[in-house]
Order: sequence, then C-alpha cells, then structure tokens
Amino acid sequence: MAKDYSLMEDSNPSSNPSIHEVSDPARRLILRGGLGLAAGGIFSGLAGCAAGGGLSGPLIGFKSVPVSTKDAIVVPEGYTSQVMAPWGDPIGLAGNMPAFKYDATNTAAEQEAQIGMHHDGIHFYPLGQGAEGSKRGLLVMNHEYTDDGLLHADGMATWSAEKVKKAQAAHGVSVIEVRETGGTWEVVRPSRYARRFTGNTPMTIAGPAAGHALMKTAADTTGTRALGTLNNCGSGITPWGTYLTCEENFIGYFSGGATQTADERRWGLRKDGWGYRWHEHDERFDATKHPNEINRFGWIVEIDPMDPTATPIKRTAMGRAAHEGATVAVTKDGHAVVYSGEDARFEYIYKFVSERKIRPATATQTAAQANRNLLDDGILYVAKFNADGTGEWLPLVQGIGKLTTAAGFKDQGEVVIKTRQASDLLGATKMDRPEWIDIDKQGWVYCTLTNNSDRGAANRPAVDAMNPRANNTQGNIIRWKEEGDFDGTSFRWNHFVLAGDPSLARAEAKGNIKGDMFSCPDGLWTDSRGVLWIQTDMSTSAMGKGDLINMGNNMMLASDVTTGETRRFLTGPAGCEITGATQTPDGRTMFINIQHPGESPSEKSDPTAVTKISSWPFNNRPRSATVAIRRKDGGIVGT
Repeated sequence: MAKDYSLMEDSNPSSNPSIHEVSDPARRLILRGGLGLAAGGIFSGLAGCAAGGGLSGPLIGFKSVPVSTKDAIVVPEGYTSQVMAPWGDPIGLAGNMPAFKYDATNTAAEQEAQIGMHHDGIHFYPLGQGAEGSKRGLLVMNHEYTDDGLLHADGMATWSAEKVKKAQAAHGVSVIEVRETGGTWEVVRPSRYARRFTGNTPMTIAGPAAGHALMKTAADTTGTRALGTLNNCGSGITPWGTYLTCEENFIGYFSGGATQTADERRWGLRKDGWGYRWHEHDERFDATKHPNEINRFGWIVEIDPMDPTATPIKRTAMGRAAHEGATVAVTKDGHAVVYSGEDARFEYIYKFVSERKIRPATATQTAAQANRNLLDDGILYVAKFNADGTGEWLPLVQGIGKLTTAAGFKDQGEVVIKTRQASDLLGATKMDRPEWIDIDKQGWVYCTLTNNSDRGAANRPAVDAMNPRANNTQGNIIRWKEEGDFDGTSFRWNHFVLAGDPSLARAEAKGNIKGDMFSCPDGLWTDSRGVLWIQTDMSTSAMGKGDLINMGNNMMLASDVTTGETRRFLTGPAGCEITGATQTPDGRTMFINIQHPGESPSEKSDPTAVTKISSWPFNNRPRSATVAIRRKDGGIVGT
C-alpha cells in the first residue's frame, strides 16, 4: 500500500503466491509429478538454483548498504541495477506502440497500450526450459493507483471524462515480454503476450457471489460480468501458472451520499471518496446511483498470462477485502491454500482452502485450464490469535456458528461479500495493517504488519500480545506454523521481528532487529534459497520525522530466518516505496518495483509537487518502474 492519505490506513472508521519447498519431505509446497513443468516450467528452475555450485557459504553474502536519502537506487558493492518498463512505455501490442510523452499529453487510448502507473506486485514467468527460461519470460505486474498531478499535463484542473478514462487506463495490470542479452534486459516489442487489464476491462465474476442480488447492477443484471480491476496492490502466483492480483483500497474511488448504510460505513465510504473524482464523469462510481457497484470490487482476480485471450476472473470464494497479496501453499495431498492479509488498521488475516485438488496438465489442457475453477469452491477462514501463542482459523461459512440468516447472512454469497462483517461477528483478531504474506523453507508463514498509529488510542482497540505496541509507528512481522498441514485449523505463532530504531528514546519505537534497522515492513518474499526479503513503505509525509527520523528512504533488506540476521540490500529514490519482488529460475536476476518516486501529499492537484522531490529515473518527470538487479560477476543474487 502506498498512498499517504490517512483513510488509506484506516478504511474503517468504526472499528505471493510464492511456491517453496519445506524441509519435511511429507509437507511439500511444490507438488510431485512435474506440475511445475506442466505449468510451463515456472518452477522447474528452483531446485537447481537452490543446489547450485558455490552456495554452501552464508545465506546472505553481500555487504549491506547504508541508509540513504539520495534520489537514486543504491545496491551493494558488486551489484548492478537496470531501470526497465517504466510507466508510459508501450507494452508491445503489434501496431499500437505509442511513445511516452514527458509533457503528459498521452491520451487515454494511448495509456491503454502503455505500462500502467505505480507498479506494485510482480512475477516472472519463464518462456522456455532450463537456461532459456532464465533469459526470456513474461513480467506481470500490478498498477496500484494514479497521481493525477503527474498523469495529466495540468493535473486535476479542467477535470474531464477523458482524464477519468486515462486514469482508469493507468490502473490494473500489465503483461510484458522481456529477454536478457549480455546481462541487459529489454522489453520485447511487439509480443503476442503483451496485454493490459485496466479499470474498464471486462471480467468474469465466479464463485459464491456470482449472480448474487448484491452483485447485480443496471449494466449487469446477471451479476456475473464486471468492468475493470483497480487499486491492484499485492499479488501472487499459482502452481498451475496463473497470476493473482489483489484489489485493495477500492472504496476510495466511490462517492457516497450524505448518509451511508451499515455496510458502507463498515468500509468507510464517504462523499467524494478519496479525491479521484471518477464519479463526476463515470456514474458507476457514484454509490448513490449504483450502490451495488462497490460490491464488485475488493476481490482476488485470477489472470492467465500465457493465454492472451483468457478473460480475468474475480474469485469471490476467497472473500471481499482490502486484499494485499495472495500467497499459495499446497498441502501434501494436493489442495491449494491461499493466504491473504487485509491492509487497513484493525483488519484481518485470511486463508482459503480449495475443495478440490490441483490437477496436472493433460494432452489437451494446460495446467491453468485444468484448474480453471479450482478457486471457486472451498472454505474461507479468518485468523484468531490467542495471547498464549496459539491460534485458530475460524470458518467463514454460512450456517456455521454465528453466521446465520438471523445475523444478516442469508447465504454464502452474502458471507463473502460481507467478509469484514462476518469476521467482526466471529471475534477474529484485529491486526496492525496485515499486508504481504510468505512462507519459508520450514513451513513458517510470515505476515508484515506495517504500522498502526491508532493502536491504544481512545476508543480504539488496545495493545495485545499479537499487536504489542501502542502508537505502532514502526511495524513488525508476525509468523505462525500450522498444526499439521497447511489446511489445519490451529497454529502456533510468535513475533519474528519488531521493526524500529534502537537509538530512539521512545521504548516502543526501538524494536529488536538483529542487524540493519528498518521501519514499516510491507512487501515480503522468500527466494528459492530461503532468504526472506523485506520491503518497506514509510509514508513520505513521515520520512525524516519523529520515530522515522534516522531511516532515510524506503529500502529492501534480506533476512536469514534461521539466525534472524537482517541486512540492508537496497535503498530507493526520494519519496518512493519499494514493492514487489521476483527472480529468474536461475536466481541470477531479481526484479523489483519502484512505486511513486517523489510522492507528495499534494501531487493529485499540483503537477509540480512531485518533481520538486524526485526526478527519478531519467532526470525528468518521475516514473514508477521495474528494476532488474544482478551481480556483476553473474552470480546468484543475495550471495
């Protein structure tokens, strides 16, 4: 999550997938039988990378970089970084490759054929086997939101339908083809895989909410066809080769009336939303006219990047929330388990267990096609953490426990549409902004809790064992291990680390980091060797002040989960967030995203505000971009 608006941290005023292999052979996250190969070789390189020659030394082998306030990417000695795929570059559609214009005069139609704004979650899909698959592949990435001061030549002045369409076109997801030659990566143009999914792309609604009365609108009386995906933040990858993109702070795009329903209040809907002003020229974002349109966002959306004709599908069985990431594990008997956090103060952590087992590819179907409906049936759970270090997964199932018709849940469709309210009723644990989730080699599941300055405030939840700091400006990482397999209903948990600065006077801001300090953990990713990579999201308005006075710019760190040691690997340009991480199968290239360089609280209305802070990456109008990181000697990243 990125925006520096207070409501984005508190959308409720009233209250990756990464595939790994664990050490216990009985509990594998990668299915036996060649499923990775069936899915196009996506996971076939992991074992080779982990067992590669010369990797018997320390898990983390680079020299850490210092805190920085430079308007630049800083990587360790012996490493190099390359900017690629910035906002506005053409994605590579044959015959439609409009160039980026630094005066921001690109049209909405041109933006639909260009890489979107504010990159976030990202994954690499190899094209080819073995070494070839590490030199050519698809990058699929999210675009979370827009800074309209940068997107348009005169910002939000002379607001128009064309500007709304351009903003909607800059949201969503990009699919681009990339290749490496001589250590340099480039976008392949044209490419038959190139594709954009925007705020207006037709999508299928599937699962228990499909066709529900609360999903029907005047434009879609069936409740099965939605237009667009937006505020795409964290993401995930499935064992069958698809991409999961997560709709996070969708509520901010809608304008409500003078009064709200209980459901609208639970989401924090307000008149004029968060300043995007789409409702002024696209009435489906006016909740007073189309109240059910809100219910068609907040889902995890599945995309098949290998099939340029496949329609994205909103998978409602996994619940409606401010989703931040979708991390997939696999039980030993082949069921998919999807973990997801909900990025808002005092919200929840979920997991979904598929009813059916994952199927391999066949002679007539790809793995993606064979598992097309896998995520439409199963059990959704919400986490309850207990003070004694135990926890339980509470089933969000209509008719079980308190989720009855009398309580306002007539069917499972209503449960998943009102996931927050159902979790409230069951007494799930309200967390400090749970964001990205990932899993280590030993089967521990980690979740970043970015911060919560309201913890312990008047009329707000008090500190507890799981969220132990009042005015939690620094954030922490919690972890748990399931009792039994990943579909177990109980677990044991502990705190992996409390972020902070040991030099501070305020005890609750010191933290207990073993190694380089950091604050506000957000992105989280475990690489094929078992290194846990941590990315930070300190808000621009708080950087260099208060408890963050010594932290500099946002950063990315590597952690050895067996020793707890953490080293700073990278620092980003001014005003940015570091987010999203993936690597080639051979581990020799890492891709990350730099989001909103130069972010300013006034960037939506003032097109000069951001450029006063940053001109990254090309000494001009700042542009979010992907960065490819390699060792100069061609070795494994992180060693």
